[in-house]
Amino acid sequence: QMEDPIQLKEEGNKYFQTSDYEKALQSYTQAIKLNKDKALQAVLYRNRAACFLKKEEYAKAASDASRAIDINASDIKALYRRSQALEKLGKLDQAFKDAQKCATLEPRNKNFQETLRRLGANIQEKVNARGTLRIQFSTDSRVQKMFEILLDENSDKEKREKAANNLIVLGREEAGAERIFQNNGVNLLLQLIETKNPELILAAVRTLSGMCTGHKARATAILHYLGIDSICMWMSVDNEEISLAVCNLLQTITDCLLGQGKEEHHGKEEALVLDTKKDLRMITMRLLDMLVSKKVSGQGRDRALNLLNKNIPRKDLKDHDNSRSIFVIDNGLKKILKVVGQIPEMPDCLPLTENTQLTASVLLNKLYDDLRCDPERDNYRLICEEYIKSKIDPQDMDKTLHAVQIVSGVLQGPFDLGNKLLGMKGVMEMMVALCGSEREIDQLVAVEALIHASTKLSRATFIITNGVTLLKEIYKKTKNEKIKIRALVGLCKLGSAGGTDYGLRQFAEGSTEKLAKQCRKWLCNTGIDARTRKWAVEGLSYLTLDADVKDDFVEDEPALKAMFDLAKASDKTILYSVASALVNCTNSYDTKELVPELVQLAKFSKQHVPEEHPKDKKDFVVKRVKRLLKAGVVSALACMVKADSAILTDQSKELIARVFLALCEDPKDRGTIVAQGGGKALIPLAVEGTDVGKIKASHALAKIAAISNPDIAFPGERVYEVVRPLVSLLNTERDGLQNYEALLGLTNFSGRSDKLRLKIVKEKALPDIENYMFENHDQLRQAATECMCNLVVNKEVQERFVADGNDRLKLVVLLCGEDDEKVQVAAAGALAMLTAAQKKLCSKMTQVTTQWLEILQRLCLHDNMEVQHRGLVIAFNLISAEKELAKKLVESELLEILTYIGKQEDHPKKQHIISVARDCLTKCMDYELIKPLSQA
Repeated sequence: QMEDPIQLKEEGNKYFQTSDYEKALQSYTQAIKLNKDKALQAVLYRNRAACFLKKEEYAKAASDASRAIDINASDIKALYRRSQALEKLGKLDQAFKDAQKCATLEPRNKNFQETLRRLGANIQEKVNARGTLRIQFSTDSRVQKMFEILLDENSDKEKREKAANNLIVLGREEAGAERIFQNNGVNLLLQLIETKNPELILAAVRTLSGMCTGHKARATAILHYLGIDSICMWMSVDNEEISLAVCNLLQTITDCLLGQGKEEHHGKEEALVLDTKKDLRMITMRLLDMLVSKKVSGQGRDRALNLLNKNIPRKDLKDHDNSRSIFVIDNGLKKILKVVGQIPEMPDCLPLTENTQLTASVLLNKLYDDLRCDPERDNYRLICEEYIKSKIDPQDMDKTLHAVQIVSGVLQGPFDLGNKLLGMKGVMEMMVALCGSEREIDQLVAVEALIHASTKLSRATFIITNGVTLLKEIYKKTKNEKIKIRALVGLCKLGSAGGTDYGLRQFAEGSTEKLAKQCRKWLCNTGIDARTRKWAVEGLSYLTLDADVKDDFVEDEPALKAMFDLAKASDKTILYSVASALVNCTNSYDTKELVPELVQLAKFSKQHVPEEHPKDKKDFVVKRVKRLLKAGVVSALACMVKADSAILTDQSKELIARVFLALCEDPKDRGTIVAQGGGKALIPLAVEGTDVGKIKASHALAKIAAISNPDIAFPGERVYEVVRPLVSLLNTERDGLQNYEALLGLTNFSGRSDKLRLKIVKEKALPDIENYMFENHDQLRQAATECMCNLVVNKEVQERFVADGNDRLKLVVLLCGEDDEKVQVAAAGALAMLTAAQKKLCSKMTQVTTQWLEILQRLCLHDNMEVQHRGLVIAFNLISAEKELAKKLVESELLEILTYIGKQEDHPKKQHIISVARDCLTKCMDYELIKPLSQA
């Protein structure tokens, strides 16, 4: 007989392969008796379990598999064999749990998925056969009870709502999510979705999102169990809340597959998850299919576009892998072009929302920007050109109209590509020709295309030459308000794009007020569709460059309210137009400062020198800001900031930040801005967007933080998010006002709590604050010193002062000797706290500069009682620290100063000063350095 367990195992394997299960059993049993290695023991038990399964001895098979699992809980073969054995023994609930664990470890194993479905169906049949919805296989009473209530149509409504909410909460907890998952929860959640009850569907989808968050294996298993087709179908429904919830579920799954979101590790089961590229491509293909399906609702199409926008282009261009974008361009660019080419007024149009085509244009732009080289960009252009050419048909005007609409859509996307497409043979001529068509739909599409084309400066000359006359004719002759307003915006935009007011002034004969009045009239007319009214806002975004127009506009409260209501609809174009109009009204755009000498030179040479309009002077701007605040501009801006990232562009964010900064100018208005949600809205603007936009938003935050109670302005954890934007303003590239107000804000924050002080230190603000303490500018030096005075309460800051090799303490001591009283107050306060908290700093203070004693004496004799008190506290700290220091002070003129102050009569206003001086003298007496007067 062999005595080597490994050889016995090999022998058993050979017998098993030849179906001689009895001899295989004997070999494995003998090997188990001889073996002492745990890992091998698990393999032997699971192999013997396989023999028992073949011999239909299921109880023994389950027992051996359990022994293998006891040694290695992730032994997938042992788990599956025990599941098979338990199923045969009729223990379906336990069999299901084991199969579920197998599916978690290997989400793509079709065998496991099929076993799960079969067991789930068998369990349900068993339950239904007994005429009850009790979940007998669940070992968790909490989960069981919730599903019982939710699946019982006769349950009380309030109980069902409570159960649904509890289920969502449970799904967000790791332990709860695993509990639901291991107890057939996914199958039961699927049943809730199939009830077609909106409340139950939402509860189920949100629970699934919680279960997927941060767990790649579970997310993959759920994706395969539900099926991507089903998920996309649920997202396609014409119910905004459900569509959004399913979109969030798919985003959560995608985050897990991409390795984003919550960073958690799940041991061996995490390591066993296979490559996710296949699943990601499957999701991408289904989303692209959704774009062109007539069965998909407008909201569903928007969700698909938003998911593609968020997950396909690279987040960081330093990452060289743009394969996801290449895949979408090769497999779905034509589908995206089909969406941008839709004409809502035509009968064959796909279901769209007001945002769909703009979001598709954003996606085109992001994909184009994600390309790395010219060959990739050429391929993108060729696909677009090929698709547009396929739509141009002189015999079919409707088809040609779609081609123009596609060009119009691309013009709102990638700038360079739009320019090249305009250069295609016949495209510009086709657009101009359609303007002269008798059909209103032709005019509508062509005018919009001309408007978008006019932003491409290289083409503006051609359009001005050929298009202005047509637009003027259309405006005067058409009775269709939709076309009329677009023609007006086209004229406004052409004037702007051409760098001249040719289109606008020539047509309006100098009266921009007349055109603006017409735009305001359209804006307030609720009988006109929202899409057309948004064009009125775009017209106003150009016309408000005129000072008379902007002044009249802010006086028109109904027009302002109508514009704010439209802004809350979160459309990319409307957000930009509203923000542009508000920037014009608040004069928060950048202006070039005219050098007086150059102005004189220009006048001498008889050149035209632009003069500031009287209504652009500060008094008028302030009045307009007040009117906007009264009309509720802050609430509108706060809503705009909440818009989806695909709609709220970086350029729009910058404009909104500019407006906020202008609104925050007057300290009296900052409380109103905070109360209407301005503080909260500014935080994301300070973190994301253009560099200019982030600076403007950070400056607005600094203005609020400088004078507001942080607990009210930025409640809860939000206050910690404000620290980084404020620190970003402590930069020599920022102007003095930005530096100063940021320091005031940080001073305010650092006086609130040690947690905030620590956050400021962690954001590496300390070196910058110290630099401003050296600043020649009095206000900057004062603000920085006051900020440091608050920060030194923190132990980590104190330790930096104690550390060797720095001049921090010397700087504070020298600042105590400054002539500026406010700087002295702050510096003396900092020094008093430092010497009270750290005894080492008391002796160090006497070594950093030879002037320390003179400065201390000046503090103790200061006319300002606040400075004097802090000086005496420093003296007391030095005396208390050690006898040698006290001796130095007693031997100096400071003893005379202390004696003089200590002998003064008690006085309510000066008592705190007199008391500290007496404490100093008492301490010296304790050291026996001086004697009481009676003993002297």
